[in-house]
Amino acid sequence: MSHPPSFAERRQRLASRLRPGVVILPTNPEMARNADSSYPYRFDSSFFYLTGFREPEAVFVQVIGEGKVENLLFCREKNEEREIWDGYRYGPAAAAEKFGFDAAFPIDELDAKLAELLQNQPRIYFPFGKDAGWDRRLAGWLDAVRAQVRNGIRAPNEIVDIRNTLHEMRLYKDAHEIALLRHAGRINATAHIRAMRAARPGLVEYEIEAEFLHEFCRHGSRFPAYGSIVASGANACVLHYVENDRRMQDGDLLLIDAGCELDGYASDITRTFPVNGRFSSPQRDVYEITLAAHQAAFDLAKPGTAWHEIHDAATKVLAQGMLDLGLLQGTLDAVLESGSYKQFYMHRTGHWLGLDVHDVGEYKVGDDWRKLEPGMVFTIEPGFYIRPAANVPKHLENIGIRIEDDVLVTTDGHENLTALCPRSVADIETVMAAK
Repeated sequence: MSHPPSFAERRQRLASRLRPGVVILPTNPEMARNADSSYPYRFDSSFFYLTGFREPEAVFVQVIGEGKVENLLFCREKNEEREIWDGYRYGPAAAAEKFGFDAAFPIDELDAKLAELLQNQPRIYFPFGKDAGWDRRLAGWLDAVRAQVRNGIRAPNEIVDIRNTLHEMRLYKDAHEIALLRHAGRINATAHIRAMRAARPGLVEYEIEAEFLHEFCRHGSRFPAYGSIVASGANACVLHYVENDRRMQDGDLLLIDAGCELDGYASDITRTFPVNGRFSSPQRDVYEITLAAHQAAFDLAKPGTAWHEIHDAATKVLAQGMLDLGLLQGTLDAVLESGSYKQFYMHRTGHWLGLDVHDVGEYKVGDDWRKLEPGMVFTIEPGFYIRPAANVPKHLENIGIRIEDDVLVTTDGHENLTALCPRSVADIETVMAAK
């Protein structure tokens, strides 16, 4: 694996993209689950990207002047009693040394310090509108500065959303990020293989969920990257099904959309396979169409391809398959123009991937679809969902299939970060035969 990233270098790159002013970026708060119990803590992705700091109750501040940049951290103080209950805290002094900040202060001093730091600054960079509580805090800091106007103090007169700049930075992965995404992809692939080998009629969906969560954890991924979808039978036609509590039947397909998180970075794989280990003829027909759409998208995964071309290539194959199966009538051009294919394929073919499973970054630059460039990571995930309807033959009802992999754009093409996970009918059936 590559060397850890230089968070200081990222902070320097951020400052180089901005005009003078003050960056203020809070991390996520802890969230109460019930009574005095909290959900497992997850830092804000952009805050972590710039700091490497994982504790709650922290704020990153960057003061950008003419020829000078100061990077500051506000965090919890050392507290022996709370550390007995909750674990180690860095405290400001150790955090500044460990993570390379120019200075660090107790989080309780944030309001007073910002009222000073914002004096005579032209602008504030802040994720305005993300959290109402922090928006109110920002208004309070501005009011504190404005109250000193008679003393010749100027208040910032511009607020810029810092997310646009940060999201563009995060869209292009460095060597360390790519190594983590590659490792997460391998863990996730082995987890899906384990799930295939464990599946059989009579088990409940959550029993299969337990199999891949076990595989995640034993390889160092403590948490899934998102709520796992383990959808059998008709549930596979529900895009964001998360109950995972149906008992699987002989003849069902099982769609698993699940990913692990490794050191903050997500993997995202979807596979669909027969619970009994053998595709029926109708299931195989629909699966092969979806797999062909998946490959058509993969063929375009290279620098210079416009984002929409990936989706259009997959959609064209799927729509032709719908015509071939008798689900739709007319010509391919007519089906694509009318959008009638959306009865069976209603989502896009992929999304950016990184610190967030649906990672940040614009899909258009101005009015034009963005073109792929080396260092971008995204998913390819065509699907085919046949819910009962008047135009659906009985033998095709409730077949839901999605195939998803994680793709790194390289200088001369792409790398499939989740290639270890079987995709073809033959490979899936072979893996499942080795239960």
